[in-house]
Amino acid sequence: PLAESGGDLVQPGGSLLLSCQASEWRFNYYHIFWIRQVPGKGRLEWVATIGMDGSRTDYADSVKGRFTISRDNAKKVIFLQMNNLKAEDTARYYCATSTGGQSRGQGTQVTVSS
Repeated sequence: PLAESGGDLVQPGGSLLLSCQASEWRFNYYHIFWIRQVPGKGRLEWVATIGMDGSRTDYADSVKGRFTISRDNAKKVIFLQMNNLKAEDTARYYCATSTGGQSRGQGTQVTVSS
């Protein structure tokens, strides 16, 4: 599946770079989604999507202009650069092959707090 990393505790206004390492080359042929889950809430929230070759990206309104999704297919890695982080970005972040979380890993925790 996919394995997320890079989460941490960061102050409001700070930045983090999340990574999503794919275990198999077939993931290069999928759109990849970053989704997040707020602690204590079951709903998965879509954050961003990137197309197979990285030429198309889409973002939730709540992160547009602050987050950037990218991928390096040669290394089977998808990134989520997060800037100007806010308290409401606190969540467990997953990468997946669908907005429902298919193929996601264990996730990585992002906590934004002063």
